[in-house]
Amino acid sequence: MADPVLGLDEVQSLAQSALEGAGASSVNAASVARSTALAERDGIRSHGLLYVPIYAEHVQCGKVAGDAVPAVVQPRPGAVCVDAGCGFAHPAIDAGWLPLREAAHANGIAAMTVYNSYNCGVLGHHAERLAEDGLVGLCFTHAPASIAPSGGSRPVVGTNPFALAVPDGKGEATLVIDQSASVIAKSEIMLRAKAGEPIEPDWALDTEGRPTTDAQLALKGSMLPAGGHKGFGVGLLVEILASCLSGAVSSVDASPFSGTAGGPPRTGQCLIAIDPAAFSGAVFYQRIAALVEQIEGQRGSRVPGARRKENSRRLKEQGIRVDAALIGRIRGFVR
Repeated sequence: MADPVLGLDEVQSLAQSALEGAGASSVNAASVARSTALAERDGIRSHGLLYVPIYAEHVQCGKVAGDAVPAVVQPRPGAVCVDAGCGFAHPAIDAGWLPLREAAHANGIAAMTVYNSYNCGVLGHHAERLAEDGLVGLCFTHAPASIAPSGGSRPVVGTNPFALAVPDGKGEATLVIDQSASVIAKSEIMLRAKAGEPIEPDWALDTEGRPTTDAQLALKGSMLPAGGHKGFGVGLLVEILASCLSGAVSSVDASPFSGTAGGPPRTGQCLIAIDPAAFSGAVFYQRIAALVEQIEGQRGSRVPGARRKENSRRLKEQGIRVDAALIGRIRGFVR
């Protein structure tokens, strides 16, 4: 039997039904389901429907409070703080979105922090959403510790991605940068471990701080930072903004995003929104256009985020082919 092809609306509906069936409120399920559809749209399958059974299991076991109601406060004109209540990050970010956007346009710059949170999906989508609102979006999220400092062997920070999205002045993003502090995504090592396949020698260390090609040992040890000590510095920057500034737990104290043990991760996010009109105004867009031209004008090069746009156009037309067994697993949560 051939794997079915789903439209984006069907992807979102399936994800929402499964999350509600697992015990999430309709509001929270809808927020996560939209993120799931966006990930499938952009060809980022690791954060699409593949993640829905994990989300659902985490609601059922209590790692995520599916019925959490985020609490939003605004202690200063340019500061928005959200307590996710150990629920999903997506509805917590949604809850603080309007105050963040209004504060950024009013003040020229504003920031939102989220704590007592969870995996926020594709970080670049939150930055891109800010760009679509006419703002430069700079976003940070930390994760359970998996990267040791250069010369060390004990993980201190997570893969800790950051994302930057730049508005085009017409309601879309000109470019989106979304990258983590590690050489490779942890999900890739987990896939290799599950398949019993070796990893590349420059991806990770074992528990003794030695390079390893054994995926199982890598998961028990430490992932290597991209660019050595510079990559660890990026991870540390994200840790300070997403964990320390937000008041979330440290990466070393966060429970794993994978598996059902450990209770809520209580991690955090930080989103910074900047209104170009408050600074260089129209000159900003001129400079961005020139910068993009310098990149795209070189044969074989493209601006960050271009591949996502290509995937989005193609998958909107062709639909999303989904493994039938995965759909079966997801439908198992539907009530």
